[in-house]
Order: sequence, then C-alpha cells, then structure tokens
Amino acid sequence: MAHGSEEGLGFSSEDYDSLIATTDVELLKRTWRNEKASPEILQFQASLVQRSREQIQLMEDTMEEFAKNGTDPLTVSLYQMDLDRALFLLRSYLRTRLQKIEKYFIHISKSELWNRLSEQEQKFAKKCTDYMEKHLQKSVLSHLPYGYQSILRQSISSEEDDMVPEPQLDTFVFCKSKGSVGAFQLDDSGDEIVDLVADDLYVLRYKSIKALIESEQIDLV
Repeated sequence: MAHGSEEGLGFSSEDYDSLIATTDVELLKRTWRNEKASPEILQFQASLVQRSREQIQLMEDTMEEFAKNGTDPLTVSLYQMDLDRALFLLRSYLRTRLQKIEKYFIHISKSELWNRLSEQEQKFAKKCTDYMEKHLQKSVLSHLPYGYQSILRQSISSEEDDMVPEPQLDTFVFCKSKGSVGAFQLDDSGDEIVDLVADDLYVLRYKSIKALIESEQIDLV
C-alpha cells in the first residue's frame, strides 16, 4: 500500500507496515495477560513499556499525517485499529498493576515484591501507605486500648502481621508452556510431577510454577 500521503513522514507505507509487524504488541499482550492472571504483582517491564510508548507515539504521528493528507478511510481505519489495540493493552497493563498495589501496598512494601515496582509505582505505594496509616490512626486506632493500635497486627500478642492482606499464591491458574519443559516437580516432596509439553494447557497452583513464569518458560492465560 504505497501512499504519497506518507512522504512527509520520511518513510513509505511498506516501512511502516514492516515496523508495526515487528513491534512489541504481541509481547505486551503476553505481559498484560500474565499480569492479569497472576495473583501477585510481577516484575515491571520497563523497557517494553518504553518501547510501546514510542511505537504508540509513532502511530499517533502517522494518524495525524493521514488526517492532513486525506488518506483513504479504509487505510485510516486499519491503522487506527492497531493504535487502539496498543493503547488498550498498555493502559490495562498499568491499571492492573496499580489495582494490585492499592490492594497489597503494605505487603508489597515489606517484601521482595517492592523491587518489582517501577519508580513511579513505588511512589504511589508509599503515598497509599502514608494515607492509610494517617487515616486509620486518626479515625480508629487512636481510640483503641493499648496493644490494639497497630495497623499490622490485631494485638501485641500476634506473632505475625495478621492484619496485612497478601496475595493468595495457592490459587489455581491456567497456563501454557512456551516450550517443552519436560517433567517438572510441583512440590518439595516430589510427589507431584507434571510433564509440561509445548503449547499444552494446564491448570496448576500459581506458587508451584511461579519460577517458570519468572523465567518466561510458561505463560498464564
């Protein structure tokens, strides 16, 4: 599809089509799907997000050129579909992460999950923690008897932070192996072993396969 309307961009429609075909949209889609299906927050994909933003900006610039040069409606519609899909995936990915932070911000701030957040997400989590502590202290905790004024524990006799919600890692998830992993041990005792075959669909406990997700050997669906 060669269009003179794209001459002002410095590249042909063939160049643009090749670029779109090799973008990170599919990778972003997989990353978004893993984040949606995972009970805990995953590692923030900074490089992917940055590249996706740059590609979205390129698509938006192209759409502006199309509007100026009167490109035929069908071509505009196809390019708009690409743009809308990329925007949806990126926004939904970031929104899903924020929702997890809002739900588990105390747990995240006290665990290794903190290092999975972007700098902006860490700032957001800190604000959530500060606001929640101030609100609870003023409205509830300051009126309770001594020993019951912690936002982390029900009382001073508690042996752990039993007031802090945590993601349920025992939950079952649908997953698909990207390659032939072979026999994989699901528990410490070795009683549960599954043969993970490429492209087969499985329903397994998240905590049993989280290492495979982090190493990108399997995807959640």
